[in-house]
Amino acid sequence: MAIELTSEAFAHGQRIPAKYTGEGEDVSPPLSWTGVPEATKELVLICDDPDAPTADPWVHWVIYKIPATVTGLPEGISAKARLSNPPGALQGKNSWPSGQTIGYRGPMPPPNHGTHRYFFTLYALEAKMVVEPRLDKKAMLGEIQNHVLAEGQLMGTYER
Repeated sequence: MAIELTSEAFAHGQRIPAKYTGEGEDVSPPLSWTGVPEATKELVLICDDPDAPTADPWVHWVIYKIPATVTGLPEGISAKARLSNPPGALQGKNSWPSGQTIGYRGPMPPPNHGTHRYFFTLYALEAKMVVEPRLDKKAMLGEIQNHVLAEGQLMGTYER
């Protein structure tokens, strides 16, 4: 089953506006979704860049324990580990080694490295996770393994 994940800021396969990048305001873009299965207990969203010059995709955002009743995320989610909006949601570690390592950090590929793709992937889970904030992508994928009912993906691009 596929979830339809969209943003009013950019269409699938299109350039992410500078506002949502490290060259702009570096705020998370607004996202919305439809097609979440009725049996969903929680949602997880991961954003990463497989075109980064690193061994693994560069992780820009890990947000989880999003209530199943939530149908989107507003622009500019706070960089806190524990969120009140959406209620009860937690955020994990991005790939930055210093500075803001929790929450969203926007595209900032190396200059002259070509166009990078940024995949926002939403997972619908059939169980509630018992986890703490600050998990990284690898730990989160381990936690949700065998619990994914459906997923959806939105891809945006950016080049410096």
